[in-house]
Amino acid sequence: MGSQLAVSNRFRQALAGDAVGAPPIWLMRQAGRYHRPYQQLRRRHRFEELCRVPELACEVAMGPVRDFDFDAAILFSDLLFPLEALGMALSYDEGPPRLDGPLTRERIDRFRPRAEALTRLRFQGEAVAATRAALSADKGLIGFVGGPWTLFVYAMEGSHAGAMRIAKSSWDLYRQFARHAAPLLHDAIAMQLEAGADIVMILDTAAGDLPPSYFHREVTPDLAGLVRAFPGRVGYYAKASHPALLASPLADAPWAGFGIDSRWDLASVLAAPRQGFVQGNFDPAWLFLPDAQLREALHDYLRPIAALGEERRAGWICGLGHGVLPGTPEAAVRTFVGTIRETFK
Repeated sequence: MGSQLAVSNRFRQALAGDAVGAPPIWLMRQAGRYHRPYQQLRRRHRFEELCRVPELACEVAMGPVRDFDFDAAILFSDLLFPLEALGMALSYDEGPPRLDGPLTRERIDRFRPRAEALTRLRFQGEAVAATRAALSADKGLIGFVGGPWTLFVYAMEGSHAGAMRIAKSSWDLYRQFARHAAPLLHDAIAMQLEAGADIVMILDTAAGDLPPSYFHREVTPDLAGLVRAFPGRVGYYAKASHPALLASPLADAPWAGFGIDSRWDLASVLAAPRQGFVQGNFDPAWLFLPDAQLREALHDYLRPIAALGEERRAGWICGLGHGVLPGTPEAAVRTFVGTIRETFK
């Protein structure tokens, strides 16, 4: 890695808080169903095979970097694999993932030991290493894990849709679950960092729906424990997050930075005192606009950010407010990347 660091790498510069001209660009779900090379691979391989075979996971991760010149790749995998590693059955054969939930105290008591569970996630570390080897030195690499609360919601309810009534009324069971899940996530983060990831994102899809008092009382301690083990190497994103969620005590931990969704005013976030990177936050639905309207929306979005100046934009990783939506036109992604770089060249 030493020789690579001498090469200009906008992604690592943003992680370090350095001012750069054009911000690095990374999109959540940039490797996925909207992209034709992924569709071609998917016709020949099951989704789980694409995740579990490191060479295939690398090929999926590298496709959009080659095609759109993104500044970082991200591990191609799924956040639910730790649940399978612990002992739940997981299937992707009929569309959305299916778990043999719900959890009970007895099932949690039968979870696999930590070391045995980690061996069942080794393919993720191998995929990170393969992707790092394929990337040029000017590109970054992101790993990820799901947050303990999000994994619990999936285990209890099978998805994170709806009111999450069952999960939200099972806090004692969550604590029991987190005593197993959080140590495994710690080990998974360490494995991905050792394999070559620049940072690991905790993607906490279901956390934004929690009242702040419950989030900080029940969930923040597990998250803070994870990030304190890897100061400056772990980022956080919760769908539908808000200032009260990302405030103290969560913000007191040594995070590398935070992702924000499209409801935040990015210029205000960048202008305020902050620590670490900020990732986001163009509305992914706007990529379906006709080209002229998309360009207009981009210019309106970028104008107040450009007015901040390079120093105040330092640490911005440009992206979407959430993941790339299925069916997003590839031409719109090219327009997005090109407009960003033209605006800040």
